[in-house]
Amino acid sequence: MKSSLAPGIRLVTALSRDTWYRGFTLVLTFLFYTVYHLSRKPISIVKTELHRNCSTVIRPADLNITNNVTWCDWAPFDQDNYQTLFGVLDNCFLVAYAVGMFISGMFCERLPLRLYLTVGMLLSGLFTTLFGLGFYWNIHSLTYYAIMQVMNGLVQTTGWPAVVACVGNWFGKGKRGFIMGVWNSHTSVGNILGSLIAGAFVSSAWGLSFIVPGAIIGGTGLLCFFFLVDKPEDVGCSSPQQNGDGSEVAEAVSEEDSEAISFCSALRIPGVLEFSFCLLFAKLVSYTFLFWLPLYISKVAHSDAKEAGDMSTLFDVGGIIGGILAGLVSDYTGARAATCWVMLVTAAPMLFVYNSVGQQSLGLSVGMLLLCGALVNGPYALITTAVSADLGTHESLRGNSRALSTVTAIIDGTGSVGAALGPLLAGIISPWGWNNVFYMLICADVLACLFLSRLVYKELRHCCGRRRGFTEL
Repeated sequence: MKSSLAPGIRLVTALSRDTWYRGFTLVLTFLFYTVYHLSRKPISIVKTELHRNCSTVIRPADLNITNNVTWCDWAPFDQDNYQTLFGVLDNCFLVAYAVGMFISGMFCERLPLRLYLTVGMLLSGLFTTLFGLGFYWNIHSLTYYAIMQVMNGLVQTTGWPAVVACVGNWFGKGKRGFIMGVWNSHTSVGNILGSLIAGAFVSSAWGLSFIVPGAIIGGTGLLCFFFLVDKPEDVGCSSPQQNGDGSEVAEAVSEEDSEAISFCSALRIPGVLEFSFCLLFAKLVSYTFLFWLPLYISKVAHSDAKEAGDMSTLFDVGGIIGGILAGLVSDYTGARAATCWVMLVTAAPMLFVYNSVGQQSLGLSVGMLLLCGALVNGPYALITTAVSADLGTHESLRGNSRALSTVTAIIDGTGSVGAALGPLLAGIISPWGWNNVFYMLICADVLACLFLSRLVYKELRHCCGRRRGFTEL
């Protein structure tokens, strides 16, 4: 009898074939982008090891040195301009990522997602590992590390357009904000895991802080090759509705009749430019924290590399909460822009408070990092996931879902310009005081709000119009 079946088997039989495939795809793409971010994080942890105050480090008895301040540092980061050199490394990655992202979306539309992701992860693993091998090969050339960062930045652009396009192919708009809010926690999970893995090796052999993440992302690339399914139609599953009308399957343009959208056509989709420039400044703030927070904590709180790296993961834990909350609120209200605007407006004063009092006690530091992480990463997560997927399947496209990769790449590529600017400006400004870095971040938050103002006004008018209609009825 059916009632005698084990609970797990009853669950298996109760869920449809489509549901299982969608769940499996969601888990796989979550894992894939987790390892992309996992492999980006080590550089921020290793910075605190490449340049330290050597007078506080126990010197080996057989080491004959004359400079007691920089003997334990890794050349060429043992000079007074080390912050500028760290900024160079950050921007080699981020500028290459920003430039490559605009191109990546167009390639992604024209190539199988499974193969595109596989090659991207394998190459990311290669260049991440090569950076770490500089420790064992005793390389002290800035050029070598800069080239590795440039190459890694380029190949890392394969990840985001492909995973968003894949999820967009499998999921409709109904609960997209919540589903993608939960799914987008891969960014923070990857940062957390990357911090913990890099932190485990940073004090003994910092090369392993890169080699281990490189091996992980390379191995996950093989998993992608064997298991990812690009579209529901490939395995006989039904396509999700894309236009939010409640139907299960959209009336879409056939794959044979649809054409990849041009760059200029994607720019003309309503909302693409506003969200792109908003993300530029939102991502500027987020990536400044990603690349500089461990060093900031180390310098201000006088903690070692591992402690600073572990503490910085709280910002990403807050990011998980913020991303899910932003998705839930925007699903409930239907106001994506207003949700982002409110969080960004609140984030600006919270950044000021964190810099002013955040290091006075452990409890206060933990609470402020969680809050700032939620407010900074919530809008960033919503724009790069649900908003990008909404715009990539906009009604003006008349069912042509092949625009999704290009729209995603435009929005995230523009955001990546901010991601490159933030760490660069932090490297230039930080020698003049960390207060000035935070003033820069607060200004960026305010500018992000300004770019969303028209869309927020439009959403509020729409909301008031609906309420007036209900009153008249």
